Amino acid sequence: MPEFYDVIFERRDVRGEFTGEDVPEEVLLRVLGAAHAAPSVGLSQPWDFIVVRDREIREAFAGHVQRERAVFAATLDAERAATFATIKVDGVRESTLSVVVTYDPARGAPAVLGRHSIADAGLYSVCLAIQNLWLAATAEDLGVGWVSFYREEFVSGLLGIPAGVRPVAWLCLGPVTHRERVPDLERKGWRGRVPLTDLLHRDGWRGR
Repeated sequence: MPEFYDVIFERRDVRGEFTGEDVPEEVLLRVLGAAHAAPSVGLSQPWDFIVVRDREIREAFAGHVQRERAVFAATLDAERAATFATIKVDGVRESTLSVVVTYDPARGAPAVLGRHSIADAGLYSVCLAIQNLWLAATAEDLGVGWVSFYREEFVSGLLGIPAGVRPVAWLCLGPVTHRERVPDLERKGWRGRVPLTDLLHRDGWRGR
């Protein structure tokens, strides 16, 4: 049991620690198998996994990420911008490969059991698959970095994703030199972790 919790607390959003070394196919399939084993609303399994090794595709995406980084930086005040300038937001070029996880709301439709009153339940299912992938990769001593500086339409066009299917996560994956004990955003002073006690409510919402 302690090993399970070790994996949870050792998991990190990796950016600059990728080595670029190979990921054996059998290891990749174990990690993706763990993702595919996630629970899903109505057993709809609304995810697909696009493994991206092609250097030109990854380079095109990396350029897009840097442009979106600049867009975000322009919204910050001088102090926040200075902090942000020290933060690496992706490991697209450094990682071994990428895995893009998508959401298909038509999977199992129109009668997706359990989604009639919560439209986003399918999207939540995809996030569970992503978390499974992340924890399995950590258990395999691999790093994962979730890149969120992108426009969905750009990724859809780059990868030929069909209309109606959403790219939910671009994940960088590969061996790493190490995983930091403290998350990057804490180490760089962007934000600190909030104590559980500040977020815990019992028998209804209570003011903090």
